[in-house]
Amino acid sequence: MKLVIASDHAGFELKEEVRAHLAKSSHEVIDLGAFRIEPQDDYPDFAERVGLAIKAGEAPRGILICGSGVGVCIASNKIPGIRAGMCHDTYSAHQGVEHDDMNVIVLGARIIGASLAFEVVDAFIRAEFIIKEERFTRRFKKVLAIEARYMCGDGSNSPA
Repeated sequence: MKLVIASDHAGFELKEEVRAHLAKSSHEVIDLGAFRIEPQDDYPDFAERVGLAIKAGEAPRGILICGSGVGVCIASNKIPGIRAGMCHDTYSAHQGVEHDDMNVIVLGARIIGASLAFEVVDAFIRAEFIIKEERFTRRFKKVLAIEARYMCGDGSNSPA
């Protein structure tokens, strides 16, 4: 699978480990930074890079990592079309894709170790949205409708 990946300084080391793990598994990984530990960087910049890359069709899914995972999860979910979920277990990682068509997995580097992160990311990659299950598609359409009501093309919260 082709993926985009990014982290801030707090997630840098785990990002490098996850990226290497994915490369060994023959996945194509586009690294959008950080490219070194820079304590003054800001997580929203990396969340936006991943979200925009997915929207542009550079990859169907992405991985974001920061210290807790919370910051990049909140920031990336502001981008229309991005469905990011913070997952520190394999069940949430595959269930988020299968039931909710999650397209970005978020990890907290201060929460999860590398070995478990590999398992979680692998579960995310293997999973597919269960489109034939009516309840999942019905719920997914409702999520898209909420997004459409509150997000404008310019990213503002002006009435659509």
